[in-house]
Amino acid sequence: MMTKPLIAAALVVLSGCASKPQPPAWEGDAKSSLDGYTDDFLRGDSGAADAEFARARRASASTGRFDIVAQAELVRCGVKAAALDYECPGFAAVAHDATPAQRAYAAYLDGRWQGLETNLLPEQHRAVVASGSLAGVADPLARLVAAGALLKAGRITPADIGAAVDTASSQGWRRPLLAWLGVQEQRARAAGDTAAAEGIRRRIELAQ
Repeated sequence: MMTKPLIAAALVVLSGCASKPQPPAWEGDAKSSLDGYTDDFLRGDSGAADAEFARARRASASTGRFDIVAQAELVRCGVKAAALDYECPGFAAVAHDATPAQRAYAAYLDGRWQGLETNLLPEQHRAVVASGSLAGVADPLARLVAAGALLKAGRITPADIGAAVDTASSQGWRRPLLAWLGVQEQRARAAGDTAAAEGIRRRIELAQ
């Protein structure tokens, strides 16, 4: 038989387990699928990425909440912007019912910085708008998202283009790497630097 101290300890453990709220199933499904979408898209596997996002969208839509669906769509917009793909029709369809912060972030990604309410942006992206550079953006994906926003806004520097290339390369993210190498090659050719352009072209062919 259990002694009184052991019974008391068991009751404490059981009450602790019972009091821990479990997240709803849709939340775990949406997060897992968005993570899968991100990985697949950045690696360049479009079919797998589309399938993962469809699952995330279904899980988010099961709540019947526009802000949750808008957030899932914004994740897709940001990941695509990291690879210089600015098409974001899914968010546009729910933008009217999105939160002000979500609409501000969408404008940031699209390079519409005139009159942008930067206080509504995530902190690291507020710093990007203020400084016009990637300085201080430590997370690799956030750095590429910020670089995409800078390019769309017409504010990116050659140093930050190089940083975007290096970031995508170090992570093995083929899709953004090819996009940013393409920017580098285009600028090298525009500057008449044929040798640099040919070197970049060889990297593109290798990554492909």
